[in-house]
Amino acid sequence: MYELFRESGNKLICLLCPHLCKLGKGKTGICGARRSNGVDIELLTYGIISGMALDPIEKKPLYHFYPGTNILSVGSYGCNMRCDFCQNYHISQNILNDSAKKTTPQELLFRSQHSTNNIGIAFTYNEPAIWFEYIRDVALLFRNEGKKCVMVTNGYISPEPLALYLEFIDAFNVDLKAFRNDFYKKLTGAELEPVKKVLKKISMSGNHLEITTLVIPGLNDTAEEMEQQCKWISEEIGSNVPLHLSRYFPMYKRDNPPTTLEKLSELYKIASSYLNYVYIGNSTDSEAQDTICPECTNLITSRRGYVIEHSGTADGKCSVCGNLIYKYFTSSF
Repeated sequence: MYELFRESGNKLICLLCPHLCKLGKGKTGICGARRSNGVDIELLTYGIISGMALDPIEKKPLYHFYPGTNILSVGSYGCNMRCDFCQNYHISQNILNDSAKKTTPQELLFRSQHSTNNIGIAFTYNEPAIWFEYIRDVALLFRNEGKKCVMVTNGYISPEPLALYLEFIDAFNVDLKAFRNDFYKKLTGAELEPVKKVLKKISMSGNHLEITTLVIPGLNDTAEEMEQQCKWISEEIGSNVPLHLSRYFPMYKRDNPPTTLEKLSELYKIASSYLNYVYIGNSTDSEAQDTICPECTNLITSRRGYVIEHSGTADGKCSVCGNLIYKYFTSSF
């Protein structure tokens, strides 16, 4: 088993993410969820749940991973980034006392097994990568019962822990917040390059991957940046990786105006010139939620919010030309 920390004098270095926090006894890392006891680094939030809901898989968002099914979503507290535009800041920037009520992996499995049309569990809401020990225990239990495990993450994970996650997480949605390092350093407290490496590693592993970019007016919404991002995704990861362009609304410390639908439409067209599956999210006004066959333009799946209809496929392939659209698909929903 790979150790998640190493000693450095009288301190412990957390190896879970690229911050490599050096912790003296009693100190917690940037994420707020991991604390040194002088001998080990403890997970303060093991089993502590901030939210739980049965969600459509499309809400993660994952449009190409068993579309039309539901998944049990759970989150905790803490994050290894400090985004001033965080959409879930009330849990990502807070930590509950470690004496709070804890939910066992078995309790989550029971909940999942008694949920309608449920395929498994999604670790989401706050940053799940910092929740390693709990996710591992839950995921191994779920997979043993034939359930799927999903992680919705900012992708700021060190290579060795990522390799472990790849062993028990089936699908990832990675939040690629921008395609400039100055954005990452100034607005998230992290860096871009480790996230790019994580995206490539997930892609090479064969685990399912989708990407989300929250489009913030004046910060990451230029045509040039979107072209650079999508060109890199196409060349380094593949043109079939779904990209979700999510509409921003003012939140936390950031008061930029909401992203206009015109801007999203502009960036959608740019992204679509490089990628086969681009979607506009966090808006019900756009038709850019449908899945279209890139080979013959047949309508595969229509989406209006979280109401979906598979009209152009019965088995994950295009009903007209036979092109494989969904590697992970079930028609029994």
